[in-house]
Amino acid sequence: MSPALLTAELPPMAAPMHAPPVLDALHDALVTERRLLDDLVAQMRRQRSAVGADDIDGVDESVFATHRILATLGQARQRRRQLNELLGGNADMPLRELEERLGPQADGRLRDARARLQAAADTLSREVGMNRKLLREALAQNTSQVRVLSGVPESSATYVADGADVNVAPSRGLVVNRTA
Repeated sequence: MSPALLTAELPPMAAPMHAPPVLDALHDALVTERRLLDDLVAQMRRQRSAVGADDIDGVDESVFATHRILATLGQARQRRRQLNELLGGNADMPLRELEERLGPQADGRLRDARARLQAAADTLSREVGMNRKLLREALAQNTSQVRVLSGVPESSATYVADGADVNVAPSRGLVVNRTA
């Protein structure tokens, strides 16, 4: 066999043509996912506001709403996975490969819907990061306040002299009888 045949590049395969209803369904799936991500961003902001205002009910409501949205988002992503397979791609095909897979059929509305979905995902990622940081700080502050109120030291690490009984309770409030 000739080495030229082994190294020759094959001509790129033409992107398969897909029926307009499949492309419409893909567009709808991208728009639906983006809307759900936008809803999640709004819930992250609502949750952050509730934490800042010490509104436990608001935090609880935002968590419940987040779970509802995530369940719906899971269904929307499953729909897009099915459409990815229908388009001849991998079910887990990343968004960035969508235009390449569609070739010339990736019209302006599909490119725009994909770009908006990607932007919404990026925004949600930043919002989740901010909420994690805020919730960690709020938890640390609450833990610190509880320690102060209950008289528990900041850290549980102590240094004990050799031979000392570690399980001895502190002597606060102990009355000493000096007459004995």
